[in-house]
Amino acid sequence: MHHIETFLAGMITAGFLIAGLFFARFWARTRDPLFASFAIAFWLLALNQFLLMATGISHEEKTQTFLLRAVAFTLIAAAIIHKNARPRSGRQ
Repeated sequence: MHHIETFLAGMITAGFLIAGLFFARFWARTRDPLFASFAIAFWLLALNQFLLMATGISHEEKTQTFLLRAVAFTLIAAAIIHKNARPRSGRQ
């Protein structure tokens, strides 16, 4: 892996970690499970990106690490569906 590719992969990993921290902070304030799900999903995406960078895999769609990404996106979709399926209280 070239130096620029390693640098960019590290920046993407850091971005996922920071996004997860923002959602964790929002969850701590509101205790809304949607924010917790997003935080966990972004941390899974960070782990996926880190593993791809650390192992130097060139065809990521053919590896086990792809499952981390699938779990993260499934978690996001399930959290959104769960949030929208609940009846709203009082306000419109």
